[in-house]
Amino acid sequence: MDGTGIRIRSAAASEYPAIGELTHAAYTHDYDDLPANYRDELKHPEALADDFEFFVAEDEVSGELLGTIALLRPGHGDHGQIAEDELYFRLLATHPDARGRGIGVRLTEFALEQAAARGQRAVVLNSGPDMLGAHALYRKLGFTRRSEREGIIVLPDGREFELLTFVRELSA
Repeated sequence: MDGTGIRIRSAAASEYPAIGELTHAAYTHDYDDLPANYRDELKHPEALADDFEFFVAEDEVSGELLGTIALLRPGHGDHGQIAEDELYFRLLATHPDARGRGIGVRLTEFALEQAAARGQRAVVLNSGPDMLGAHALYRKLGFTRRSEREGIIVLPDGREFELLTFVRELSA
């Protein structure tokens, strides 16, 4: 218990459908131009379970799932984009009904804590250019944008998408 009424723990595989619905609700609430294939991917965290470990933020009283984050498992380099001494996370999401409770901050801090516990030197994430609320959260927590690590990806529908990169170095 951390005084916020929120507990962060490893997700059970049986919770993947609920995690998918929560993530889909969070992302589609904020961004109305997500590609159809990505909206579908958001609903299926189990497809990433070999490479990512999912964690959930739950209400300590009701047990309700409030948010989620996926951390790249140690030894996985995300196709060479992530160094061995970096922790990469994605799919940070807070259910729209649970906004304003500091869940996004707490989950991001959890990622920083996990990186420190693993002896890693930095935390890395990618974000879309329209995710301005998320960018503000990352900057508030000490992340800086690293344009040298950014690029354009081509979506299945042929559209190009700029993938932004944010990094937070950990103190030695």
